[in-house]
Amino acid sequence: MLIFIFKLLSRIPLIWLHRLGNWLGWLMYALPRERRMIRRHLNIAGLPHQPQDVLRVCQETVKSGLELPIAFFRQPEEISALFHEVHGWEYVEKALANQQGLLLITPHLGSYDLAGRFISERLPFPLTAMYKPPKIKAFDEIMQLGRVRGKGKTAPTNLLGVKQIIKALRNGEATIVLPDHVPSDHDGGVWVRFFGKPAYTMTLVGKLAQVQNVCPLFFVGERLANGRGFALHIAPLSGSLNGEKRHDAQIINHNVEQWVTRFPDQYLFAYNRFKNPTGEPYDLHDLSDE
Repeated sequence: MLIFIFKLLSRIPLIWLHRLGNWLGWLMYALPRERRMIRRHLNIAGLPHQPQDVLRVCQETVKSGLELPIAFFRQPEEISALFHEVHGWEYVEKALANQQGLLLITPHLGSYDLAGRFISERLPFPLTAMYKPPKIKAFDEIMQLGRVRGKGKTAPTNLLGVKQIIKALRNGEATIVLPDHVPSDHDGGVWVRFFGKPAYTMTLVGKLAQVQNVCPLFFVGERLANGRGFALHIAPLSGSLNGEKRHDAQIINHNVEQWVTRFPDQYLFAYNRFKNPTGEPYDLHDLSDE
């Protein structure tokens, strides 16, 4: 039944899905917990947080969810047709010319699933995305069905998955990692600052960037207004990684901050980026502020 619903939603024109997202965004805005979380995170980021700003974040968040059926079940050429602007593809071409593996980094910003699918279809080799299975098994089956097709592959968020990703990069292939996902284990993250506030941050991106002959690039799939489609933005990582976990995690967070500030309405501010999965206190004086 869920697969049928997703396939049905995937056939609805994007403009109507986005209009539905605007309407459902009002329902999300009506939830006090979600509204408070978004307002708090906008405040931490130093971004405007008037009621209309919070509402827009709710609406864009709902649109992101409604776009999943398109990413999972529309044909590649149909997805490609939704992207009307591509900025920075020359960085990908340069990496391809140098026969480098592509470490593609994207925050929970804009339409990252659709952008990843678009990039995947333009590459001459497979693209493997790190993947944490949802708790609902039926939804997991849908996500696997939608993502493991064409040149798309998935890797679990565990040691075996990391080994799979490293192997792909060494073979000159591509991977996608979302750097602002809060790791659940003690060894997978460090405490550094995100918009000035302590945030438990994954160390995986820095580790993958140290794989020999790898090119790290950030990308964002910007959602254009009025259901017009999307714009893909690609840029090199800003700053230098050196292999030290805390330093590299801070550099990654600085990059995410820059992208969030650029497209604030489209960031997943409803996600609790500042939760403490370790349950242990942290020392503010030990946090890197590079």
